[in-house]
Amino acid sequence: MTPENAKILLIEGKRAERPSFFAGLTQKGFNVTRVASGKMALAHLEKHHPHLVLLDAASMRTSGRRICKAIRQTDDVLPIILVLEKNNLPLDDFEANAVLVEPFTIQKLLNRIRPLLPADEGKLLVVGPLRLEEENRWVRCYNRHAQLTPRLVNLLKALMERPGEVIDRTELFQAVWETEYTGDTRTLDVHISWLRQALEEDPRHPRYIKTVRGVGYRLDINSKD
Repeated sequence: MTPENAKILLIEGKRAERPSFFAGLTQKGFNVTRVASGKMALAHLEKHHPHLVLLDAASMRTSGRRICKAIRQTDDVLPIILVLEKNNLPLDDFEANAVLVEPFTIQKLLNRIRPLLPADEGKLLVVGPLRLEEENRWVRCYNRHAQLTPRLVNLLKALMERPGEVIDRTELFQAVWETEYTGDTRTLDVHISWLRQALEEDPRHPRYIKTVRGVGYRLDINSKD
C-alpha cells in the first residue's frame, strides 16, 4: 500500500517539549488523523477505518496499556504501534504489534509501519490469520510479522495454497526447490523450522504448521482463527 492510500490514526498528547509525529508522517505522504485521548480514538474507530494506529503513550505520560486493550476490544486485528519512554518499558503483553522506545528516527518508525499496512489488492495471499505479501516478502499472523527469504515465501505459499491438506515431503521439496532431486530433504525441515519461528508463538508446539509423521506437512487453520 502506498503512503497516500494509508490511513493512520495517531493518538498523541500535547507536550510542548516533544515534537509531534504528525508532521513527519504527513510529509512522507500518509493520511494522518490526530486525536488527543483514547476516548477520542475509540469514537473515531466507530465511524472510520484506519489501516494502523500509532499510540504515542510517551506523549501522554502513560503506559498505553488501557488504550491498547480498549482498541483490541473494538478491533482485534487493527495494527497498533506503541511508543514508550525508556522509564516506562512494558512488563507484559501490551497487545501492540510493535513497541518503539524513544529516542528513534522517523526512518525506524517508517520501517515498523510499512510491513503492518495491507498490501495492494491482488498482491496479498490470505488464509485465516496469515497474510503473505509475496512481492515485499512480508508475512503477518495476528501481532507477529516478519520478512522472509524468497525460499521461505515459496514454502509458505505452497502450504497456504492447500490449507488443511497434507503435502508429501517430496512433493513440497520439489515444488519449492524446483528440482527432481529428492535424495536429502532435511533442508526442508530446517526451512519449516525457520517458518515456524516467524509465525508461531511457540515454535516447539506449532499451532499452524503441523508435522504429519512419515508423510509431510500440513497448514492447519481453525475456523475460529
